[in-house]
Amino acid sequence: MNTIEIDGVAYEVSAEAVVVRSRAPLVVLSSAIAGGGLVTARSIVNLHVPKNWQPVARGAVSGWEAALDDFVARRALPTPYVGLCTSAWTDHAEVASEDEGGLVAVVLVSVGLGNPIAAGISRRAVAAAPSTINTIVVLDAQASPAALVNLVITVTEVKTAVLRDAGVRCLDGLPASGTSTDAVVVAATDRGPAVEFGGPISDFGAVTARAARRALEHGVEAWLERHR
Repeated sequence: MNTIEIDGVAYEVSAEAVVVRSRAPLVVLSSAIAGGGLVTARSIVNLHVPKNWQPVARGAVSGWEAALDDFVARRALPTPYVGLCTSAWTDHAEVASEDEGGLVAVVLVSVGLGNPIAAGISRRAVAAAPSTINTIVVLDAQASPAALVNLVITVTEVKTAVLRDAGVRCLDGLPASGTSTDAVVVAATDRGPAVEFGGPISDFGAVTARAARRALEHGVEAWLERHR
């Protein structure tokens, strides 16, 4: 299925990173290690890093943020940016989109399942392969902060449901709810339809959930196939 385009927003998937760039500032809510929280940003980066890599801090800047700063500068990406890191292979990232009645959502997901955990039960897990599920959502809408929070919840619910349906389990045999270092980014163009709700049966929540489910299903299935 072809990805639906959002005017002024471009994305690319490569072995180096998943990158989203926008002509105009996006309103972004995320758990990102660089630029996390509620911010405005022109770029979103999900950078591939070596497994078990421990970067050295650069003064007051963490090693992770320094690596992201270097990548953004080298690629001349527009700033400010929001940045994630993953040891999952970003060239295997999945992209899916939905458009219903002019409500458009694009979802980009990188999947690594080497460190599955059950939230509220697992205390620690040993990584056996590149890990982390990083999910980036871009909406063509004016979304309230509360709606962005709700969409983070919706996307997380979808992730856990997909892992359950795929039979992904922790090392102790419990059903996995995610991995130990998952991250979510939800960005809105701040134009078009106003969005007050992002739950799974709200208009935008349902559109986002369908796109997220398709991207996550493909990503999880592909990761499991590569690691059989």
